[in-house]
Amino acid sequence: MLAYIFWHYRSPHVDKNTYHERLIDFHQTLQTHKPGGFLYSAVFQIAGAPWIADGAEAYEDWYLVENSAALDVLNEAAVDAQRKSVHDLVAHDAAKGAGGLYRLHSGKDDLARARAALWFAKPAGMSYETLYSMLAPQVRQAGAALWRRQMVLGPAHEFCWHSPENSLLPENFTGLQVPLALLWCGR
Repeated sequence: MLAYIFWHYRSPHVDKNTYHERLIDFHQTLQTHKPGGFLYSAVFQIAGAPWIADGAEAYEDWYLVENSAALDVLNEAAVDAQRKSVHDLVAHDAAKGAGGLYRLHSGKDDLARARAALWFAKPAGMSYETLYSMLAPQVRQAGAALWRRQMVLGPAHEFCWHSPENSLLPENFTGLQVPLALLWCGR
């Protein structure tokens, strides 16, 4: 399973409630008319992510798809005849955006329960096998999900740990905790 993540923030002249409504309208339309390979999406309001809006209030849209082939279908479907008008409204209101591609490594893809994201990089000198074995018990215990960036696509850290509450990494890790306020989830 892959997740296309789109970080964005609204233009200063756009009313926050209007932006939320238009954003949710787009996601609901996408869910109602699901393109092939698309599983579901979720929208979070965030703050503190330095790669978007200089860490100020922003949004994080997660689009879960079955595989990389579904990304092309999703990209075309986002602006096809069924969704173009709702897409264009929210796109017009956005000031700027950035995207990333992540693969679910372990845990559950339950975005509806995610309330905290812990972004981090693999410690220097540590193998991926060691990292995964160190984190596996914590991922299971916390009911969390561990996502890994693909092909260095995106401005955020290499790993994202989603969980229902704030989590701590082992001592030799450094991470950035970003609270997630769920605005909408199609699951």
